[in-house]
Order: sequence, then C-alpha cells, then structure tokens
Amino acid sequence: MIILGIDPGYAIVGCGLVKSERGKLAQISSGAITTPAGMPFSQRLRVIRDDLSALLDRWKPDAASIEELFFTTNKTTAIAVAQARGVILLALEEHGIPVFEYTPLQVKQAVVGYGKAEKFQVMDMTRRLLSLPALPKPDDVADALAIAICHAHCAGAGPRASLLLQR
Repeated sequence: MIILGIDPGYAIVGCGLVKSERGKLAQISSGAITTPAGMPFSQRLRVIRDDLSALLDRWKPDAASIEELFFTTNKTTAIAVAQARGVILLALEEHGIPVFEYTPLQVKQAVVGYGKAEKFQVMDMTRRLLSLPALPKPDDVADALAIAICHAHCAGAGPRASLLLQR
C-alpha cells in the first residue's frame, strides 16, 4: 500500500509518500508544496491544488492521511489553513483517493506510542521507522511522513486501530 501523508498549510504543505508492505515501512518520496507570502491567497490555493494534483497523477497513492486541524490561539491562521485543507481534500476526492483523518494525539500515539510525545520524539521515531539517515526537513515534511506512518499502523491493525489510538 502506498500512503500519502499530508500536513496541511497554505505557506507549506508537507507531503510524504510511504510504502507499507507486510509490516515494513519505506519512504518513497517526500517534499513540500510551498507558496510565497506575497502571492494573493486565491493563487496560493490554486498552486496547492495544481501541485498536489501533479503529485497524485505521478504516484497514484492507495490512500491519503491528513492531520485534523488543531488551533487554540490564532483564528485567522486557522481559517486560512482550513481553506487550504479544503482544497487539498477536494484534489484528493477528484483523484478518487480515500482520505483518512487523524488528530495530532493519534499520530503521536501511533508513531511514538505516547500521545503526549514531544515533536522531536515524533521526528526521531519517524526517522527510525523509515530507516532514514537524518531527520526529515522541514518539520512539515517530517509531520507528513509521521501522518502516513500513523495510517500504515492503523490500516494494518484493522478494527483494533481505533482501540489502540484511544489509549
């Protein structure tokens, strides 16, 4: 199974493709879709959609996993990220890619085994699980790979996945 993990944003969208086969994980590709700060917002959304569509056409993932939004302070940023996330979901739907959504707590639980893990712990376990020589950069890419790993673990766990993630 090829899983596309996505860390949504409007300046940087982290993308990570992971292959999960018989309990083994491997990174296929990773990177980020970026948009410049001075570009009109509607154009930024178009760039995200077009670049993601090109990625989907090239790799044809079996599933996509995306982080659910979690914001506590900056509502303006939350709205912009939510709009970008909507464009991402639309592109996935247009390509017929099944979408699975995970909270940050679920991602940490699946990757590290502890829902309150620190960011560095998640990045380091992502590196280890994918046998990478260094921590993935930027952080958005590392997050996307962790989200893909989360889905690989949950998809492989079947009905028990929801129980494992609730602990």
